[in-house]
Amino acid sequence: MSGEGGPPWYRAPEVPGQRGPQQSAPQEWPDRGHHPGAAYQEDWYGQQAYPEAAERSRDQVRYRTETAADSGYPPRPDRGAHHPTAVVASPFPPSGEYLPSGDTGAGPQAPGTGPSEPGQPTGGRAERRRAAKAQGRGRRRRAPTVPPPAPKPSQTGAPLSRVEARRAARAAKDSPAVIASRAFGELFITIGVLMLLFVTYQLWWTNILAGQQANAAANKIQDEWAKGRAPGEFEPGQGFAIMHIPKLDVVVPIAEGIDKQQVLDRGMVGHYAEGGLKTAMPEDRQGNFAVAGHRNTHGEPFRYINQLTQGDPIVVETQDMYYTYEMRNILPQTPPSNIGVIAPVPAGSGFTGPGRYITLTTCTPEFTSTYRMIVWGKMVEERPRGKGKPDALVG
Repeated sequence: MSGEGGPPWYRAPEVPGQRGPQQSAPQEWPDRGHHPGAAYQEDWYGQQAYPEAAERSRDQVRYRTETAADSGYPPRPDRGAHHPTAVVASPFPPSGEYLPSGDTGAGPQAPGTGPSEPGQPTGGRAERRRAAKAQGRGRRRRAPTVPPPAPKPSQTGAPLSRVEARRAARAAKDSPAVIASRAFGELFITIGVLMLLFVTYQLWWTNILAGQQANAAANKIQDEWAKGRAPGEFEPGQGFAIMHIPKLDVVVPIAEGIDKQQVLDRGMVGHYAEGGLKTAMPEDRQGNFAVAGHRNTHGEPFRYINQLTQGDPIVVETQDMYYTYEMRNILPQTPPSNIGVIAPVPAGSGFTGPGRYITLTTCTPEFTSTYRMIVWGKMVEERPRGKGKPDALVG
């Protein structure tokens, strides 16, 4: 085949009915020294290649050490004889085919035809495989694996040595900061629980306990009246009368004195009867009958006296008489040092002359003892017990 654009290699044409190309005796290019391509001589059917491979120049013959399976051409069935095929170069390479290694065409180079590139293996298949494996090992280096940490003896169940046991005990021991914070936390919790218990005791239990004590004192007073004991001087803490405030549903015994533990904390109302604070008794012809009571806790008999209005009855029951007072005035707040509010003619009450008055005193504001609240009343009726209860108690 001649002309520009011809194939770089020439083979004998295929014969119809045969699988491989037309075979003939091995031939070489007649003028190897002047043709620009390289001529190859190759064994197509045998496993043994030519023993030597001398690469002289691009225009000299190069003997390949490959078998027919590596050459890229279809094999020809064996007819019982060894027939090497001559492959000659053509000066007319067609488009899309491989160019000889010496040409400068635009197409790709045929495998095994040109000089080997640097780093490319030039031997047989085994050598190329070995080179590829070595090159792959150089490229794919695995990162060094870190061995897993050895399990602790406590995790494996093995007994600990003395040093390991000391280290484990030291690690399990809390630091001083942790111990201090834990102690402070427990202390605050304890204080909070105690405060809660104290509030519960003050607001709930003291009322129950004082109510029981006040009821017992009222029953004792009524029993003494039933025995016919003559009225006279009363000892401090001794009950002698019972106060009724119908509007507030209050029935509370009255004891001598205003001692906190003996009288007020026991749920009773105390009569000012000592020293410069001594006031009149209900049966006196004139004077101010002044009493004191808790507004909060311990029975809290005077908790709602601020709700009294003018005309509301206040009844004092004794062994022989019922003394009925009507509320006349209230002083919401005054200092404890203002003892003029319990004088025979109370200061600030609106009363201008002597009479038979009653004064109720208690602490204010609620749950504090900073000031005193004062309620005044004036006697409007004196009724013997033999005539029955007054209208304020009957209604």
